[in-house]
Amino acid sequence: MARSREKNKGRFAAPRRFTSRALVLAVVVFTVGTTAFGLQATGALKAPRQDWSWSLPQGFPQPRVPAKNKMSRAKVEIGHRLFYDTRLSGNGTQSCSSCHFPELAFTDGRTTPVGSTGDVLARNAPSVANSAYHRTFTWANPALTSLESQMDVPLFGTNPVEMGINDKNKKKVLGRIKRDPWYAKRFPRVYRWSKKPVNWFNIIRSISAFQRSIVTGTSKYNRFLRGKAELTSSERSGLNLFMGEDGECHHCHGSFIFEDQATYIGAADERLKFHNTGLYNVGGTGAYPFGNRGLFEITGKKKDMGAFRAPSLLNVARTAPYMHDGSVKTLMDVVDIYARGGRLITEGPYAGDGALNPHKNPLISGIKLSEQDKKDIVAFLRTLTEMDYSKDPRFADPFK
Repeated sequence: MARSREKNKGRFAAPRRFTSRALVLAVVVFTVGTTAFGLQATGALKAPRQDWSWSLPQGFPQPRVPAKNKMSRAKVEIGHRLFYDTRLSGNGTQSCSSCHFPELAFTDGRTTPVGSTGDVLARNAPSVANSAYHRTFTWANPALTSLESQMDVPLFGTNPVEMGINDKNKKKVLGRIKRDPWYAKRFPRVYRWSKKPVNWFNIIRSISAFQRSIVTGTSKYNRFLRGKAELTSSERSGLNLFMGEDGECHHCHGSFIFEDQATYIGAADERLKFHNTGLYNVGGTGAYPFGNRGLFEITGKKKDMGAFRAPSLLNVARTAPYMHDGSVKTLMDVVDIYARGGRLITEGPYAGDGALNPHKNPLISGIKLSEQDKKDIVAFLRTLTEMDYSKDPRFADPFK
């Protein structure tokens, strides 16, 4: 957010900003898929020569799918079950879903997750919904550019331990899956060319296919853009602020999934973006807490200190707490931080004024917002909430 503005009371009966700039931005954001990429406005989109059909929301472009892991219904079905199967962890206590609950838009409601052996992770669990459109995965690793490559982190990571699979228990864990009649029947059908189809390569491909299938657009805002819902005056005001140059939120959250790394078939390859939002300025040095310093931990460059990927804001009302480390409790707290131009921590080991962080994104320069303005932005963000995924049989826990 940047700049300051004065509130013009009572002007939202017929909001001028919404009917001009914000409406144009909203239409562009939502209809880019149907106009630029020749997609059907209604109905499922069928991938050629496969048994998979994308049931995409109106205006959502078709996701990119790796050539070596094409979508199929049977593969997604296997991945769906594996995602919820606790036998896929070293000690049999956790599944992927242990940190990605469908009722919380595939987050876990914790500040940061706890792994199967008790390790506390440094970063908040991001949603896997609509991850088919991500260019990079986790919070700040430009090398993880596919769901398949990302899966190695939770499965086999050792610092911290998540699923807890290692060289000592790898064969044992795989044996659990092999002995299950349900998997034994289906893996050979999907991976017909494999002599031993139940293997880690195919497990990872199956889970990735399931995660790629989690594409929805059922929010009030989605319905509003289709003419199926009306926004309140407060929600419209929040939309104006969010999409307009006063708030400038759309610079990092302006795509159809409200992030700035979205990709899809036909999308241009752009420079990857990571942002320091002024969340910390430890000791006034520009530093972030050790072990959680964003892109800097990959590149070693000072300018990358505290730089993280802007997450999608779809379902943001379900995904508290917020930011890369889960250190911000509410949406109103998030808006306060951006309005101030950074977070002020007055005491403790992380004390410092984030607004003065020398590595901060220049767009995070502060904005004059009334209390009503802040409430309006939060009201708009709540319109991005979709249906409870746990009530959709395509995504719900198959073991229940």
